[in-house]
Amino acid sequence: MSNPEHVARMARLGDLGERVVRPAADDVDRNARFPAEALAVMRRERLLSAAIPRALGGYGASLRELSEICTSLGQHCAASAMVMAMHQIQVACLVRHSGDSPELSEYLKQLCEQQFLIASVTSEVGIGGDMRSSIAGVQSAGEQFQLNKDASTISYGEHADDLLVTARRAPDTAPNDQVLLLLRRGEYTLERSGAWDTLGMRGTCSPGFKLSGSGARGQILPVSFGEIASATMVPFSHALWASVWLGIASDAVARARAAVRAQARKTPHSVPPTALRLAEVTTELTTMRQTLAAFIGDYEALIAQPDGGADVLSSIGFALKVNQLKIAASEAAVRIVGQVLCVCGIAGYRNDTPQSVGRHLRDAYSSILMIGNDRIHATNAALLLVHKGD
Repeated sequence: MSNPEHVARMARLGDLGERVVRPAADDVDRNARFPAEALAVMRRERLLSAAIPRALGGYGASLRELSEICTSLGQHCAASAMVMAMHQIQVACLVRHSGDSPELSEYLKQLCEQQFLIASVTSEVGIGGDMRSSIAGVQSAGEQFQLNKDASTISYGEHADDLLVTARRAPDTAPNDQVLLLLRRGEYTLERSGAWDTLGMRGTCSPGFKLSGSGARGQILPVSFGEIASATMVPFSHALWASVWLGIASDAVARARAAVRAQARKTPHSVPPTALRLAEVTTELTTMRQTLAAFIGDYEALIAQPDGGADVLSSIGFALKVNQLKIAASEAAVRIVGQVLCVCGIAGYRNDTPQSVGRHLRDAYSSILMIGNDRIHATNAALLLVHKGD
């Protein structure tokens, strides 16, 4: 059953998306600028604290509800939706893995009050895109820590309030013995080490940075990053990223539908040739939506179990399922928008028409590179050699 508060929230978001987020999307893309208008909407609607439990001041939103928010934003501006998705992934990690930490609990309360934006710092120069390995290590000094990290990308890093950072537990521990730690505004500096002039997702503003920061040891999450990644960060990432891509594909199909209807009005006694392709792409969009919904349903059922589904979430079978969602959703997004381009024809190819899908296509292509699909296929191949399930 739908939560009435969530339904009302989604209606307001849809209206604000049309009036505020969508009109800025082309300029955000053209100038590779941060979508400040969308962030203002998120703060106005207190969406940055949506996933935080009501007891701490949030909405207590489920993954399904977060997915719907990201899809709604994705229909207006993919970069804005991706900022929301990445932020919510960090919040979920804090909510689910802060334990009894008074520092982290207090931080979540403050986030609800002040609507802080959190960026993720899992990338690092020299690790080849392997999130489960770190070069930088936490240097401890009593109740404080210090960290220096050369990050290859930090999405919206210059616009974030706070950072969640991966690092080795200590400089001399193994690369995969990692922790996740919070750095708050004023506790870190960022020195830009690259530019962000990309094909798509330009508004995420994700250059590289050299990070230097320090904080209290209570800001280090009390469980290993390996556990956080398998139980929360990876499934939330792939589900919410897929939600953004679903939003891109949904808006593209809506443009194709409008184009075909316009053609039909010109020839009222015949079905336009493009209607067949529209039917095909609409079916693929439905399949994409159902695949995502099924994964979210399975995941929420797992984490609702008394043990939080710990054994399943750390299993090879679940890792394969998460990876397969990412591959399926990313490839579907590119196919769908490509098919829409064929439906809309030259009007879709141009950048100055209501049927234009150039930005949609460029943004969709980022999906196959966010944790590259070839890397995921290679991981799946290795997992399947030892997996004994179906």
